[in-house]
Formats: sequence, C-alpha cells, structure tokens
Amino acid sequence: MRYSNWFAPATVLLCSSFAAAAFPGHTHNHAATIPTLRQQPLRIKSIATRLRDTLIRSIWTIPCNGPNSAAEAQFVSSGPVTPPSTLLARYGGDVVLRFNLRTPEETAALTEAVNVLFLDVWQFNSDFADIRVSKDVVPSLLGLLPESLQHAHTPLMHDLAHSIFESLPDYHDPSPPTKDSQQPFSPILQKYEDTDQTNIFFRNYQPFSVIIPWMRLLRSLFPTHVRLINIGLSYEGRDIPALRVGVHPANDRKSFDTRKTIVIAGGSHAREWISTSSVNYVAYTFITAYGKSKEITKMLEEFDWVFVPTLNPDGYVYTWDNDRLWRKNRQQNSLRFCKGVDLDHAYGFKWDHESHGAADNPCSESFAGEGPFQAVEARRFANWARNQTENNNATIVAFVDFHSYSQQILYPYSYTCSIAPPTLENLEELAIGMAKAIRQSQSNGEQYSVTSACEGGIESTDSVNGNNKGSGSPLDYFYHELGVKYAYQIKLRDTGSYGFLLPSRDIVPTGKEAFAAMKYLGKFLMGDKGIEEEKEKMDVKSVYEEEHVQQAALRKNTEGLDSTEEEDDADEEVELKLRRRRRR
Repeated sequence: MRYSNWFAPATVLLCSSFAAAAFPGHTHNHAATIPTLRQQPLRIKSIATRLRDTLIRSIWTIPCNGPNSAAEAQFVSSGPVTPPSTLLARYGGDVVLRFNLRTPEETAALTEAVNVLFLDVWQFNSDFADIRVSKDVVPSLLGLLPESLQHAHTPLMHDLAHSIFESLPDYHDPSPPTKDSQQPFSPILQKYEDTDQTNIFFRNYQPFSVIIPWMRLLRSLFPTHVRLINIGLSYEGRDIPALRVGVHPANDRKSFDTRKTIVIAGGSHAREWISTSSVNYVAYTFITAYGKSKEITKMLEEFDWVFVPTLNPDGYVYTWDNDRLWRKNRQQNSLRFCKGVDLDHAYGFKWDHESHGAADNPCSESFAGEGPFQAVEARRFANWARNQTENNNATIVAFVDFHSYSQQILYPYSYTCSIAPPTLENLEELAIGMAKAIRQSQSNGEQYSVTSACEGGIESTDSVNGNNKGSGSPLDYFYHELGVKYAYQIKLRDTGSYGFLLPSRDIVPTGKEAFAAMKYLGKFLMGDKGIEEEKEKMDVKSVYEEEHVQQAALRKNTEGLDSTEEEDDADEEVELKLRRRRRR
C-alpha cells in the first residue's frame, strides 16, 4: 500500500483525525453506511477542519463529495433525532426480556419455547436468560411457558431500536471539542496507562475499514516489536488481520529456542463490538509500554503476543452496514435465506451435529454448520495455530478469547460438565488471579466471576442437562487438541443493562480491565504467582516502613470502611484459595 512506505510527522499528527473520519469512502466503504444508521446534525466546518480533511483525503485517497453533497445533507436536521426507518423496520417492535430461572424444569421449558419460536438468545445460564423477542410474539412465548414463568420476567430494553440507535458511534458529534480531544496522536506517551488520554481511537467503536489502516500504522510506528500478519482469508475474501508483538533480543540463546506465544482473540461473534475494541486496547497498551514499563518490556521479550481483533470480519462489517445484532459469519448454507455459521461451535473437538438441538438448523443463531470446521474463519484460525506450533518453532502457552457479555472468566471444558480438565487447579488459580486483577485495576473495578465454560453463560440453549452445551468451541479445541495449558474465554462488560450495545464510554474502562487481566497472565506465566511477589515485598521492608504503614492505618478515618468490607472479604477469600493451591 502506498501509505506503508512513508513515515513523516504528518502521520502522527493526522492519526487522531484519521480515526475520527472513519474513512467514509475507503476501500470497501464500510463506514459509509453509518449515516444511514445514525442521522445527526452536522457542525459547520472551520477552515482548519476543511484543510485537515482535504489533507487526509489526499494522503489516504479518500474521494471528496464536497461540503454540500447529498451524503452530508442527510445529516442536517433541526428537530429531535429519531432512529431511521431502517432501524425501526428491523427492530421497532422488539424488546429484551430477562427471565429468572429457579428450577431445571423452568430452564427446560424456556429452552424448548425459544427453540420452537427461533428467538435470539442474548444470554442463557442456570440463573437467568436474556431473550430478544418481538412484542407481538411475547404472548405466544408466555403461552408456551409454565405458570411459574408467566410473571418471572423483567424488561431489560423496552425499545430495542432506540437502544441500538443510541449505541451507534457518532462521528459527527455536535458538542464542542474538549481540550483532550484536540490532542494529536503521539507514540511517545508520558505513561502507558494514559492510552485513553492520548488516542481518540478508543473514544468510539471503529469500523473494519479504520481498524486495518490503524494496525498498519502501528506496524510502521513501532517496527522494532510489532509485525502485521494475516491469519487467513474470510468467506467473503477479507483478511483476518493480527498484530504479533514481541522482541527477540540479539545474541540471546533463548532466541534459538521455541518461541512461547500468547494468542488473544476477539470478534468471533460479530455483534460483540466491545471484544474487538478490547483486543485493540490491550495490543496498543502493550505496544506503547515497551521501553517505558519494565514489566511489559520483560513480557514482550519473553513472549510473542498475537492479537486478533476481528476473527469474523465479514460479520463485523455486516453489523456496521446492515444489522447491528448479527452474530454469525456470512457464509452461505444449504438454506440460502439463512446465512451464517456460529464460530463458537464450529471447531473440530467434540463437534457433534446431533447434540446441538436448535443449532443444527441453519436459521439458528447458534448454527454449528453441517460438519466440523465448515466455518471458513474457524478453519483458517485453527490451521494457522497448528502451523505455528508444527512449522514455525512456536509454542502457544495461553489462549484468551474475548466475548460479551456477563463479566465471567471461563475455562475448559465447554462441551461437558461431567469431565474435569486435567489441569483444573492451575486453570482456576490463574482465572481467580485475573479476576482479582480486574477488580483492583480501577477504583470502581468490576466483579468477574470464575467458573467452567459449561456452567457459565453460553448464549445458547443447547441441552439443559450440562452435556454438549458448548460443543465445537475454540476454547476446548485450543486446550485439548493443541495442548494449550491455559485457555480461557473472558466475557466482558456488562451484566445485562446494555448487553451487546455497551456505550462507547465503556470502551476504555473495559479495555483497562482486559489489560489488567492480560498483564497478570503474563506475570503468572513468567513465574510470578502474585502471592510470592507480595511476600517478597514484605520481606524486604524495613521495620520502620512497617511501623509507618501501621500507624498511618490507625490514624485513617474509619468513615467508609463498611463500603469496602465486602471487597476486602473477597480479596481475603482469593488469597486463601491461592495459598491452598500453592501448598499442594
């Protein structure tokens, strides 16, 4: 590409504007459809803004439609902003209901009703189920349920069309720019934790047509430790891009050994935008922290980190262009009017067509395909991973698959609860540590629960008896078939208030939580189990320091202790669990 060969100050100064522009006419024109989803009043462009836009278009070969084009004219509005007709036609009568489940019989009844009506399951576990349903279908749904469930539901979203409209990225925000928003992108950060203050890329969700050039730009800005690689081609012929981040020190004997690799992926389900943005956030934070943070620098020297933000690029593009809540890939099936395969059920380990229930129907959101690895993207990803281990001198030591929502850290197995993984204690130990790191990452850090994938929220109603709930999952495939010792699926924010429509204001807080978990993962794999680190710090403290800390604690006002009592108890419980495992 022409822009991969130049490296000038203009690249740095224009990056923030480049991300905000969202490439209205670049390549596949994916972002150009945003105006059809969100109509918003335009600001009158200043001379400086026009010059900036002209420069961007000339460098990035973006066609200019002129300031008075029809594309811009459709934004001009003086009245209240309402969802466009396309959204109203698709989602105007839809709501999202949460059913509280108390017995296995209620779970089975709801499962059967959802499968009969082919409803969109947002979340389904032993405690509750979040179901998207048309208001006209609600009476039919309730008619299929036992009396105990007739009034056991509450609406999470009363007007789904409006909720979708409010969640869409707004690249024409009429509010005046803040001081922070006028700061240009800079690869030289004062603190690597300040990613959200120096790069407006993470102030909004970004379309695929922006993510690809952004990844190329990172490759150009940080050539010492960043490579842009291609996992393979999607069903529709798009690249599945990835960033390989790591440093191979010269004259180091380790450089000739098998390279330990950590794979972090997102975007398997197209509508889970927060998973894609979180992979990008973690990647960017690791990249820009190299040379500034001793911990991160050591991790990049010890491991290769492969970040795959969009495993399902076709589906991701489709959520921007057509259907915000599309889940599967865009592959053609035996039923031509029901496209797509669920990548989370398409892998070869324990793939069982007969056990998937509704997922053997091409129209189901959980359709597993007509055979293992029928989904092109799943096959490409598995082949790439196996090729790394067999031919490229790499050992994948950890695999993390970001999803949303429910705030859970899930470990194998997904396909059954009747068989425990051989390394269960190690998996639980690391998962509990990551959950604690997330909770402590921010002043209002969220609680993430830890459990096996077969028990956690699975966004599916397949089999209520605990078997084959998650057959053909990448989690089980990487763990069992590829021998990856630490494999996890992390379901990010939130717990249902917004579901898949998490506001853009949560991109950075969620990214920080994801980064805290991955940082803990890296430290854990380097032998730092957390408890030893804290013990070592205590051992080297002088008596004076210990007394000083104790006296300061005694003088501290006790007001507000009650509010932190629950968190302290949780931390103590985690510490006890970890100590028990270390003594084994």
